[in-house]
Amino acid sequence: MTEGTTSAAAEGADTLTRLEQEGEIAADYLEGLLDIADLDGDIDMDVEADRASVSIISDAHSRDLQKLVGRDGEVLEALQELTRLAVHRETGDRSRLMLDIAEYRATKRAELSELGAKAAAEVRSSGESVRLKPMTPFERKVVHDAVKAAGLRSESEGEEPERFVVVLPA
Repeated sequence: MTEGTTSAAAEGADTLTRLEQEGEIAADYLEGLLDIADLDGDIDMDVEADRASVSIISDAHSRDLQKLVGRDGEVLEALQELTRLAVHRETGDRSRLMLDIAEYRATKRAELSELGAKAAAEVRSSGESVRLKPMTPFERKVVHDAVKAAGLRSESEGEEPERFVVVLPA
């Protein structure tokens, strides 16, 4: 192993350790929140795509966790920001942590990937750009990834909260 390879491996291990620490801090914060709200849920931590990922899941088929998702994920977005702030308070570093509750984001990701693929197919057949409805940063990122996977390119336009994706011809 060369010195550069050793250094890169050590840096990767440091990043993984830092992201795992973010996940643990977030999990502790969210466990406290669940206790205060008297909601049942299990917390699952992972590291994916160079960011900590924390999910709150429930075995019960109740709608309790849906309260933490809110209409169109608005409460989930707010909780994610609060959780990121809790991580920042503990570490001093900005966090890119992703929070999912009751598999809302996982389901949304699948829907948005399909939307991006359909928009790319439409652009490919018509040769004209397609403008999608305004989306959150998370939603736009998923659509951009799906368009890129389809071999086309896309851009975000507009100002928050009306920012949207435009899928462009090749």
